[in-house]
Amino acid sequence: MSPETLIRDDGLGTGAEQFSIDRFNANVMNTYGRFPIALEKGSGCKVWDTEGKEYLDFVAGIATCTLGHAHPKLIEAVTEQIQKLHHVSNLYYIPEQGELAAWLTEHSAGDRVFFCNSGAEANEGAIKLARKYAHDRLNIEDPVIITAHASFHGRTLATITATGQPKYQKGFSPLVPGFVYTPYNDLPALENAIAEVDQNGRRVAAILLEALQGEGGVRPGDVAYFQKIRQICDEKGILLILDEVQVGMGRTGRWWGYENLGIEPDIFTSAKGLGGGIPIGALMCKSFCDVFEPGNHASTFGGNPFACGVALAVCQTLERENILSNVQQRGEQLRNSLQAIASEYPDLIAEVRGWGLINGMELKSDVELTSIDLVNAAIAQGVLLVPAGPKVVRFVPPLIVTEAEVNQACQAVARALHNR
Repeated sequence: MSPETLIRDDGLGTGAEQFSIDRFNANVMNTYGRFPIALEKGSGCKVWDTEGKEYLDFVAGIATCTLGHAHPKLIEAVTEQIQKLHHVSNLYYIPEQGELAAWLTEHSAGDRVFFCNSGAEANEGAIKLARKYAHDRLNIEDPVIITAHASFHGRTLATITATGQPKYQKGFSPLVPGFVYTPYNDLPALENAIAEVDQNGRRVAAILLEALQGEGGVRPGDVAYFQKIRQICDEKGILLILDEVQVGMGRTGRWWGYENLGIEPDIFTSAKGLGGGIPIGALMCKSFCDVFEPGNHASTFGGNPFACGVALAVCQTLERENILSNVQQRGEQLRNSLQAIASEYPDLIAEVRGWGLINGMELKSDVELTSIDLVNAAIAQGVLLVPAGPKVVRFVPPLIVTEAEVNQACQAVARALHNR
C-alpha cells in the first residue's frame, strides 16, 4: 500500500475509511519531519497505526506519556474532571491547582509554582522571573543568562535564544539579547564566561542548564560540575535555573534530575511527563526569588481544573504504585542490554549513556549510519524510537515499561542493526 494512503477502521462498524497523508500535508504546516505512519490508538506501552500494525512505543510522546497509553487512572481522572469542571479563569481560586502545587512543593525543592501549558512556556517564565529578580532585587539593568551549547529550552523567541544550537535560531533574528553560551560540563569555560561578562561591565543574573541534555544527545550532567556551579551561584548571588522538562517527574529514577547531581536549583521547570500527555507546564522556585506580582505574568489556560486534576492523578499514581522503582530497574536493564548490543557492533556504536528511562545510543561519527536511519530500521522491526541529533538515538519509553518489553525493544534494535 502506498504510504500516501493509510486505511483506518473507524470502529463504528461502517467499514474502513482512508487517512490521506497528502490531504494532511495540504492542510497542516510543514514544521515536522514526520515518519510515514499514522498512529490511531494505544494501550500501555503499545500503539497501533491506521493499518493495524502494532508498535512498541519507546518514544512516549517524547518522554511525555509517563503512564503509557490509556492507563486506567488517567482515564478515570480525565473522565471525572471533564464531567465536573474543565476550565475557569485564574481570576478565581482553583482547588485542583492548589492541590497539584502542594504535591509538587512537597516532592521537590520548590516553594512556589506557576502553571502554564508547555515546557517552552515554563522556561520562558523562568527567564522572565530571573530577569525581574535581577532588576528588582539586584539592581542589574542589563542582566545576562548563561546557557550551554547543545542545549534545548523551547521554541519561543526567548527559549530558542537560550537554546545553544544555531540550527534552531536560523531565520528568526533578531534574537533576544542577554544570553551567553558555554560548553556543557566544562567548568573552566563557565568560569571564564562569568569573568568576561564582569569585565564588560555587565552581570550574570542566572545560569540555565539541563540536568541531562536530552535533545543535545542524552548527555548527563557531571556531578562535580554542577556542585561547583551551585557553589559559584551561592557566592556571587547568581540564580541557578534547571530545565527539568524532559528529565523531571521520575524519568531518571528520581523525581527530579537535579537529585542525581546532589544539588538544589533556585528555579526549575517541568512539563512533558507532568500531565502524562495532557498539556501542562510548571515553573517552580524558592520563595526568596518569587518576585512575580499580579500582572507580571499570566496564562489563560495555565493551571485550569482539567489539566491540574489529571496531572495530580499522574503524580499520585507514580507515587502510590512505586513506579520510580520500576524506572530504576528497567533503566539499568535497558542500559545493560544496549551496552551488550554496542559490544556486538563496536564499528557502529560509540557509546550508551543515560539515567533511568532516558537513554541514548550514539553512533560513531565516521560511519554512514545516522540516527534517522536507525529509527526507520527500528520502525520496520515494530519499535518506535526518537533521534536526539544526527548520531544519537533516544530510548524514552513510558515509565511503566515491563522487563519483557525492554527485552523486546532491544532485540528489535539488534535485528535492525543486523539488517542495516
